[in-house]
Amino acid sequence: MNGEQYVIGIDFGTDSVRSIVVDAGSGEEISSAVHYYDRWKSGLYCDPVNNRFRQHPLDYVEGLEVTVKKAIGGRPDIAKNVKGISIDTTGSTPVAVDETCTPLSLRDRFRDNPNAMFVLWKDHTAVREAEEINAAAKKWKGVDYTKYVGGVYSSEWFWAKILHVLREDGDVRTAAHSWVEHCDWIPALLTGDADPLRLMRSRCAAGHKAMWHEEFDGLPDEKFLVSIDPLLAGLRSRLYRDTFTNDKSAGTLTRQWADRLGLSESTTVGVGAFDAHMGAVGGEIEPYALCKIVGTSTCDILVAPLEDIGNKLIKGICGQVDGSVLPGMLGMEAGQSAFGDIYAWFKNLLVWPIQNLLQKSQLPDVIMADLENRIIPELNAAAEKIPPGETDLVSLDWMNGRRTPFANQSLKGAITGINLGSDAPRIYRSLVEATAFGAKKINERFGEEGVAIKQVIALGGVAKKSPFIMQVLANVLDTKIKVARAEQACALGAAMCAAAAAGIHPSLRDAQKAMGNGFEREYAPDPKKAPIYRKLYEKYSATADLIEKGLYAPGRA
Repeated sequence: MNGEQYVIGIDFGTDSVRSIVVDAGSGEEISSAVHYYDRWKSGLYCDPVNNRFRQHPLDYVEGLEVTVKKAIGGRPDIAKNVKGISIDTTGSTPVAVDETCTPLSLRDRFRDNPNAMFVLWKDHTAVREAEEINAAAKKWKGVDYTKYVGGVYSSEWFWAKILHVLREDGDVRTAAHSWVEHCDWIPALLTGDADPLRLMRSRCAAGHKAMWHEEFDGLPDEKFLVSIDPLLAGLRSRLYRDTFTNDKSAGTLTRQWADRLGLSESTTVGVGAFDAHMGAVGGEIEPYALCKIVGTSTCDILVAPLEDIGNKLIKGICGQVDGSVLPGMLGMEAGQSAFGDIYAWFKNLLVWPIQNLLQKSQLPDVIMADLENRIIPELNAAAEKIPPGETDLVSLDWMNGRRTPFANQSLKGAITGINLGSDAPRIYRSLVEATAFGAKKINERFGEEGVAIKQVIALGGVAKKSPFIMQVLANVLDTKIKVARAEQACALGAAMCAAAAAGIHPSLRDAQKAMGNGFEREYAPDPKKAPIYRKLYEKYSATADLIEKGLYAPGRA
């Protein structure tokens, strides 16, 4: 490297976007800025009761501009030496676009239409469509297009969401020329690539969520898509054939965006990817290290040399894709549809009566804010004092369906074994244990398929902030868990990808080695508690089987 060189990693999360400026030589974070989506924060365009979660593109655009400017902080010495930008996003989060790659919700006609907005990763309105895709894949006489995504297609993914919107909204169906993932749209916006048929599509997004594979010559065959629903006719030809890994350049900033961000037009923009996959890069993933991004949900990422896996098909996970994490490695994804979201749900449940009483009593809002901030820490402290197995409480972590093993978004959570002594800390502890048991199911799925997990790396908000939850997780998994030091591992991973795309480092692996922040803590399983959790896990598994095969068996309402 010659002189100071910086890169910017931009992490578009569920609630906010964060930009960090990173020294491309050392990986040191120079500065950062965060912006919470205004429309999302106000609850616009969402209907949680019906599992509809949509985001307006203006939230993304405004957040991008605000955070990059704030992170640079008006320092020309930094701005002139920024060589690359890469972004990560949630996913699958697709949007309908016109012929100029403009999301329909940026047109006046559709500006308040949720179906013309980005369909957020956790939107589960497409459960029926996912079921039909799975049925079609098994009964049609051609190749099973779900075989590289674990054998089960999810309502959280690309085709199911598109089909649901096409069925629900004739106006959007007529106006939509193509569909673009959030992680593909932002690089296209920054580089001025206005042709949805030409823009550089993410290998990560396409392989894990859209059933893309070289064996299929790209996306699933037109005949298969039409067998699901004739509404999909012709769409394949308006999408893409080729995909690109996250170490590639998508182009450079347009003059307009260079001016808006205060950067040079020569700044490289990298191909985008999903947050968990870039987070694994930032968390210094290596072969057979399971990288757990633990936040509102979890995404579990594993990589292995292609020659080790060969033609093995790993059932029940969220895809196996050549180069989706590290080029030249097979990227494997799993995860839980809710993790931190479950604790937030319980907090909101407890807060509701207090909130309403305070509103009626006209007490200051500061009292409510203080209570909300203290509930989870107090629950953690109280729950930690309760010995494992003290009660008969067993919970299931399916409050937002199940992602892995074997995606099933129609499942619902449960709390069983309640009696008159079941207070808030005990119920909370059972929820924490449930999320840990759900994580163990993922590890078992990989093991049953013959894929080894040699170490566990954790990153994300829960991993950094909750020693109690992480210790329970280590006890349940009965393995050590290393916590990445990077405060913003997803954004750091994006910065590493930017450094590779800009040619600062010869490869993404080299960028990882140069820019990695190491690890700050390790949790080891308690040898006295791990055996107790093995017995509790058996109860969790029995409860899960009973509820899934009973209440949610095929054919039941």
